[in-house]
Amino acid sequence: MATKTSPHQKRMARVRKALAARGNLRPRLSVFRSSKNIYAQIIDDAKGVTLVAASSLEKGFKDGKKTGADKAAAEAIGKLIAERAISAGVKDVVFDRGGYLYHGRVKALADAARAGGLNF
Repeated sequence: MATKTSPHQKRMARVRKALAARGNLRPRLSVFRSSKNIYAQIIDDAKGVTLVAASSLEKGFKDGKKTGADKAAAEAIGKLIAERAISAGVKDVVFDRGGYLYHGRVKALADAARAGGLNF
């Protein structure tokens, strides 16, 4: 039985296909945005492993923050993922917005990661 593909899944597949075409074997900075939190991870698709991850659910993050669902939280996660990536030896990545518009929290995370030293 065939299952329907949601518009979000179609956008996500289209974005990943474009990234694979121009990725040049760089790791992928993937973003997932839920209604209450934001998550980011850097994935090496050639090996199929997650190199670095950060989310607004981590213990140290929740101490001073009110919520994980605003631009301030996204900026903090962007800076954190950049710090962890650079310490792991990853400097150049491709940005996978995962079917979300490049606006709001997704844009804030990307800008903070760039300011933190990641190139994409």
